[in-house]
Amino acid sequence: MQFCEKCGMRLKFKQIKTEDKSFQGLACDNCGYYIRIEKITGKLEKSSSNYIKILGDESKELKSLPIVTLECPKCGNTTAYWWLLQTRGGDEPPTQFYRCTNEKCSHTWRLYT
Repeated sequence: MQFCEKCGMRLKFKQIKTEDKSFQGLACDNCGYYIRIEKITGKLEKSSSNYIKILGDESKELKSLPIVTLECPKCGNTTAYWWLLQTRGGDEPPTQFYRCTNEKCSHTWRLYT
């Protein structure tokens, strides 16, 4: 997503027409600013900030999580790590996940309310 250098509005992909030619580009509906796009490829650039980190089995990550007294449905252990994750729309409450503290089990589940 890119923004207009003149007014700050979001640029939209459009077919831009000038006096002598027509081309594809990003244009501002507010002030008329545009950027010509030479070639569009289907490849997306990936950056580490575009990913959600999923908890793995690394003991360092898990030990930093809070612990709650809750019975694991798989092994019966009575403690679990927990964390919140926004899995639906922003107007919905976040989902609370649990992971068994028993290293042999490490079962992950969530409770529905």
